[in-house]
Amino acid sequence: MAGKVFFSVSMSLDGFIAPGSPGELMGQQWMELQAWLLPQRFTRENLKLGEGGEEGRDNDIARETFERTGASVMGRRMFDAGERMWPPEAPFHTPAFVVTHDKRDPWERPGGTTFHFVDDGIEHALDQARRVAGDRDVRIAGGGATILQYLNAGLIDEFSIALSPVLFGSGIRLFEGVDAGRVALEQVHAEPSPRATHLTYTVRQR
Repeated sequence: MAGKVFFSVSMSLDGFIAPGSPGELMGQQWMELQAWLLPQRFTRENLKLGEGGEEGRDNDIARETFERTGASVMGRRMFDAGERMWPPEAPFHTPAFVVTHDKRDPWERPGGTTFHFVDDGIEHALDQARRVAGDRDVRIAGGGATILQYLNAGLIDEFSIALSPVLFGSGIRLFEGVDAGRVALEQVHAEPSPRATHLTYTVRQR
C-alpha cells in the first residue's frame, strides 16, 4: 500500500518558514524558529552534533517524522542551501529527489542519502519518490515554493506545522500564492509542547 505525501515545517506566528535570503539561514531568527527542534536528542544524533540533548514530546515528533519518511522531494533552492550547510552525512538517510531545470548525475552521500535530480516536473519527481518509498511516506521537504506547487496541484495528503513563538516580519511565507479556492483543510491534531504548538491537517480538494 502506498504511503502518504506530506510536508512538515516550522512556521513563525506571522506565517513565515524561512528568511528571505539564503544568507540568513542559520541566523538568529532562523535559530529561534527551530528552537523546538535543534536541542532534541534525535536531531543532535541525526546531524552528528554530539551526544545528549532533550527528550520529550518534541523529540518524539522529530523522530516520528523521520521514521515515517521513505523518500524526500525538494526544490533546487533548498538543495543549494543545504549543500553548503549539511554535514557530509546528509540528514535524510533515504533517497532525495531534487526538482530542477538542470541535468546532473545522482550525488551519493555517506549514510544512505542519494540526491537524484529531476528536470521534468514535480509529478515525475513524486512518482520516482513513491516508487522507492514503498509503503512509507514521501516528504516534500521544501522550500516554500516547492511545497506550494505540490499543494496547489492537489498532491499533498496531509501536513504538519510546528508553530513557533517567534515573529519574522518578512521572509518566505508558507501559503503565499496558495489556491485557496481548491484547497480545503481538516484539522486532525493539535498538541502544545514547551517550545511550539504542533498542528496537523489533512488536505482535500474543494
